Amino acid sequence: MEEQEIKEKKDKRGISALFIPAGLFIGMGIGFLTDKLVPGMYIGLGVGFVLFIIFFLSVKK
Repeated sequence: MEEQEIKEKKDKRGISALFIPAGLFIGMGIGFLTDKLVPGMYIGLGVGFVLFIIFFLSVKK
């Protein structure tokens, strides 16, 4: 029973890593719309990291 719970937590942690590239793509889209590509990508990267950390820590418990 515990092994399955551990495996589920590892799977959820792996999914949380997708927030970083997703943030980059969203930031890139916002950057294209506002003609500020590089700042948009940095903002998207930052948001992706923040969401990654929040999701990673919430699954840990």
